[in-house]
Amino acid sequence: MTIQQKIDEAIQILKLLGMPRAQLNERTALCLLCLLDLPPSKNWSDATDPLVGITPIMDWSRDNYEKNYAPNTRETFRRQSMHQLMDAGLCLYNPDDPERPVNSPKAIYQIEPNLLEVLRTYGTDKFDENMGLFLSVRESLAEKYAKARDAVMIPLILKDGHEIKLSPGLHSQLIKEIVDVFGPIFAPDSKLVYVGDTGDKHGYFDIDLLKNLGVVLDNHGKLPDVVLYDEKRNWLILIESVTSHGPVDSKRHSELSTLFKGCTAGLIFVSAFPNKKIFLKYLPEISWETEVWVSDAPTHMVHFNGSRFLGPY
Repeated sequence: MTIQQKIDEAIQILKLLGMPRAQLNERTALCLLCLLDLPPSKNWSDATDPLVGITPIMDWSRDNYEKNYAPNTRETFRRQSMHQLMDAGLCLYNPDDPERPVNSPKAIYQIEPNLLEVLRTYGTDKFDENMGLFLSVRESLAEKYAKARDAVMIPLILKDGHEIKLSPGLHSQLIKEIVDVFGPIFAPDSKLVYVGDTGDKHGYFDIDLLKNLGVVLDNHGKLPDVVLYDEKRNWLILIESVTSHGPVDSKRHSELSTLFKGCTAGLIFVSAFPNKKIFLKYLPEISWETEVWVSDAPTHMVHFNGSRFLGPY
């Protein structure tokens, strides 16, 4: 079978599975074929269920289907193909370790086991009946897997009672502690402006509050992990959650200063760490005129701003 014939068959299967038009394309078809480890030379009956990540999917597509995607399309594969396959209950996410952080380079996918059995019968007399049975339970399967993913999310309850879910992992756990612990101690009665999440970068965002402070952003991805506004002192506190990268070093300090240059509130820059061990690892990188908070010593701060204790410059 030719490369294009196999891709066309995969697209036809995606259509039968009810995938949206935006996913009825070569990229998503290749994702499905990789989840089944089906190069053009193999029959559908030979499908298997390997554990694969985004980069391996792209490498596999190049090696088996001569489709060479640029490295910067990795997020497109993840957000425009794999997310939809996962949400539809057609593949599993981190089945070997459901608590693996979303931004982990070890994140993997696997074909849903019931679907695997159906697709092994593609091209046979049994396929239509098997597909019909699968479609009758697909929504309940998708709901089941969504609940399983939701169970490992980290809940964050805001002051107004609103709840958001942060992706599992140390980074998100630290974000929760910044909001729940750091805020009440060092910026009591402050308002939450923004909470980023490694799974959905817009976990919570009060755009109007930030706009009232003179800041209008065209790229939310440049925001720090947490932004608090201390209305009483008119301080905007910009906090990075640091577990594996990303303290407020000189470069990040300059980026944030530029990003918030129109702000009418004084800017406070904070690098937050889960423990002293990780803090010491990044100690040489931390910029002057910033603060450090370590969650296992929550009532203390380390000040890198010389002439002042805590306040904007």
